[in-house]
Amino acid sequence: MIDSHCHLDHEPLISNISEILKRSKNVGIKKILTICTTLNSYEKIKKILKLDDIIYGTFGIHPHETKNNIVSQKIILDNVKVSPKIIGIGETGLDFYYNNSEKNMQIESFKIHIEAALEANLPIIVHSRNAEEETYNVLSKYKNQKPKILMHCFTGSYNFYKEMEKLNSFFSASGIITFNNSNDLQYTFSKIPTEKLLVETDSPFLSPVPMRGKKNEPSYIEHTIKKLSEIKNINFSKMVNITTDNFEKLFFANEN
Repeated sequence: MIDSHCHLDHEPLISNISEILKRSKNVGIKKILTICTTLNSYEKIKKILKLDDIIYGTFGIHPHETKNNIVSQKIILDNVKVSPKIIGIGETGLDFYYNNSEKNMQIESFKIHIEAALEANLPIIVHSRNAEEETYNVLSKYKNQKPKILMHCFTGSYNFYKEMEKLNSFFSASGIITFNNSNDLQYTFSKIPTEKLLVETDSPFLSPVPMRGKKNEPSYIEHTIKKLSEIKNINFSKMVNITTDNFEKLFFANEN
């Protein structure tokens, strides 16, 4: 199993990292991708990467954090060169649910991240909330350059999935697919081709059923995979192999 998106630099994960890693390995996790959201987050991630071989990281600025973390393409490219364990750019994208950062500022930051990802030939981890049309419009302008797109914690509409499918995107399922009120999302995931599926915890957020009420952690990924297996009517072990292979294909294809 691979957790394609978590935040090991957040509490309570960072203060309990040894136990978190032990439980992750006990359930069979082979890789954990810890995601950058701010410049300060990245300083923590660089240290976390050194703790265990299974931990990988990214560099990027979350759309909520754009106004307080201005970055250029050069800054992004310089930071991803710090370690071979930095294997993606993000999370970036658009979030218009709250007014944490002005829309045009978010869009400009998003474009800078996309262009850096193309230059570095790395996947871009995309956050999209209340911004489906705008997210697609920005990414579609780069269609001919074939960006490697991972729609993180995908909760979009079926129509949004169909639009993003045109850009050859991957889609990551989080614990939200286990929630009782996620029927529409479950339907959408039932239609996404297996070769485009990844899984994530987004821990310490979004604990899946039956762990609701607890702080999420990578070891809980098995519950999301189990639900995805049910949605796709695929054996659990096979779904583990599918999502693991897709992660390797997206993030490590250039090494093979």
